[in-house]
Amino acid sequence: MALSEYQAMWLFAMFDLPVKTRRSRRRYTQFRKLLLREGFSMLQFSVYARYCVSEKHSDSYRRRIEAQLPPDGQVRLLAVTDRQFGKMEVFLGRNRTSVEEIPDQLLLF
Repeated sequence: MALSEYQAMWLFAMFDLPVKTRRSRRRYTQFRKLLLREGFSMLQFSVYARYCVSEKHSDSYRRRIEAQLPPDGQVRLLAVTDRQFGKMEVFLGRNRTSVEEIPDQLLLF
C-alpha cells in the first residue's frame, strides 16, 4: 500500500542540552535513548527524525517526547510531509548524497 507523500510525515527532534555536569550528561543520554526507543534515527548530532504514517501518528510521538523533556536545555520538534522531506538536499563535503529512505518495517502495515 502506497502512502501519500502529503499525508506521511517526518518528525524532527532537534535539541541542545547542557552536558557540563555528570547529572546533565546523564539527562542528555536518557533523552537521546528515549528518541532511539521511539524509533528516531540520528541525522546529525542532536538532530533526529522519525517517519510517521500520518500527522495524527506524528502528534502521538510529539506528546510522548513532550512528557519526558529534560528540565534544562532546548528541544525543537518539527513535522514536515514526506514530500517536503524528499526535497531535502544532503551534502557530505561537496558531494551530494541521498536522503534517508522510509523504513522497511512500515511496509508490513
